[in-house]
Amino acid sequence: MEKYQRMSRLYAPTLKEDPSEAELASHRLLLRAGMIRKCASGVYSYLPLAWRSLRKIERIVREEMDATGAQEMLLPILTPGELWHESGRWDAYGPELMRIKDRHEREFCLGPTHEETVTDLVRNELRSYKQLPVTLYQIQTKFRDEMRPRFGLMRGREFIMKDGYSFNADQASLQETYDAMKAAYARICERCGLKALPVVADVGQIGGDSSVEFMALADAGEAGLVWCDCGFAADVEAARVTLRVPEGPEDDSSPKRVATPNIGTIEDVSAFFGIDPSATRKAMALVDGDGRPVVAVIPGDHDLNEVKAEHAFGAYHLMGDDELLAYGLVKGFIGPIGLPDGVRLVADVSLEASQSWLVGANDDGWHVVGAKPGRDFEIGEWLDLVTAREGDLCPVCGKPLHAARGIEVSQVFQLGTKYSEALGATFADENGVERPFLMGCYGIGVSRTLAAVVEQHNDEHGISWPVSVAPYEVEVIPLDVGDDLVWPVAKKIAEGLAQAGVEVVVDDRKERPGVKFNDADLMGFPYQVVVGKRGVKGGVCEVKDRAAGTRTEVPIDSVVEGMSATVSAARAEAVDETPSF
Repeated sequence: MEKYQRMSRLYAPTLKEDPSEAELASHRLLLRAGMIRKCASGVYSYLPLAWRSLRKIERIVREEMDATGAQEMLLPILTPGELWHESGRWDAYGPELMRIKDRHEREFCLGPTHEETVTDLVRNELRSYKQLPVTLYQIQTKFRDEMRPRFGLMRGREFIMKDGYSFNADQASLQETYDAMKAAYARICERCGLKALPVVADVGQIGGDSSVEFMALADAGEAGLVWCDCGFAADVEAARVTLRVPEGPEDDSSPKRVATPNIGTIEDVSAFFGIDPSATRKAMALVDGDGRPVVAVIPGDHDLNEVKAEHAFGAYHLMGDDELLAYGLVKGFIGPIGLPDGVRLVADVSLEASQSWLVGANDDGWHVVGAKPGRDFEIGEWLDLVTAREGDLCPVCGKPLHAARGIEVSQVFQLGTKYSEALGATFADENGVERPFLMGCYGIGVSRTLAAVVEQHNDEHGISWPVSVAPYEVEVIPLDVGDDLVWPVAKKIAEGLAQAGVEVVVDDRKERPGVKFNDADLMGFPYQVVVGKRGVKGGVCEVKDRAAGTRTEVPIDSVVEGMSATVSAARAEAVDETPSF
């Protein structure tokens, strides 16, 4: 029985043209290389090549998780609705939670994550501090009813995820587990060939006290982040940074009204006064989650951060024209002076030291220069409201920040007692007192990691897999098949590599060399061994390093030994890799 895979028998239907629906390189190339196929919006089938890579990613995850002492298990995908009602997330999670009813009208959901299920599992089993800490994990299909599934495996309705949960007796123990998981996640990224940064993150729907997510850097990434050479990095949704906020154009003893007809945007205001937009103040009118009007003032060159605003104001929305009129606010000229009664006034913390504000006058066609907080108006509360951007100052070292985009591949949370208290999951401490578990949550998007690897490892010809997660490590490409010269040599090389433990695929199709070369580059196996008549007559074959693009003539008699050593070294490098960030 052959130990190598023949291309003629491999189910990998390639595409010559780029699929019209594919926007990202990973989506386009995984489709073109015959690795995934769309079943429905946000739902994909993993074909044999992709599945081999996914299993390798899973193996890396398992090795690193097991090394921390975490134990693998499997929870049901179908979760009783009463557990989600008990935690308070049945309604809070929103429409992304896939809800169903059985024939008895009992509510269930398809788990997007399993905090409720795992907490319910242990609340009657872990009863003493002597049994702690415990970390459980699983690798499983998850479901999330995304409104707009897009970008292939990046944002789907069905996806593969590793989720883990720790149960600890005290904060010191939780911190130890949390730190171990962060270190393991860094190693997983490295071993998968991902350049990723650990960034401070917003806790989102999971909740909890603190969180770090690992972002694989990619120009097409859907998330923004800022980072500094000193090591600081944060998601723009969570980053609290220092802003450079210049004063307004005047600093008089009293505010001055200036006529600004038809000057209602930050761009127009900064041009009219001849100042940088950062010296202006942008007033945002919104209605908070309790239905109360709020005016939030932020630096003119920054944007209101939706996530931070939701934390500050609940389920808020920006006022429409009718609401502005109803509350007595003038679009384009809103400011902190003379606000109507009942309107709450807040401002971004970056403005707290600023003493001269250029703001709207709450009067159509007028602005105020030299307005001073505490003298001309009172700020009810200073809040962190803006989205961090390139050039803002690092909160650690004070240097200007860099901006990048990334793909979230994994995240760790300290949940505290959020779920244990809600579900009554307690243990007896050393004094016999019942206390809620301190919990941690640790997730890795396995299928998303596959896509992230392709985003970082591709060129104009196709995918360029790292050895650690490549579907196959070496492709043998005979330029003639079924003859008495080339094919026997190619077959012998393939058999020798397979015998040495190398994962090999042989392109035994009766296709032109150009077709074989194009498919080889598209599928992206790390090494190609090309066997042709001229080379065989000269006792050599050609070895191509897919990532480097280099081609080397190697004696046929030594190619098996050389390739085996090269692959073994690449495997060892991936296993021994240490985080570079």
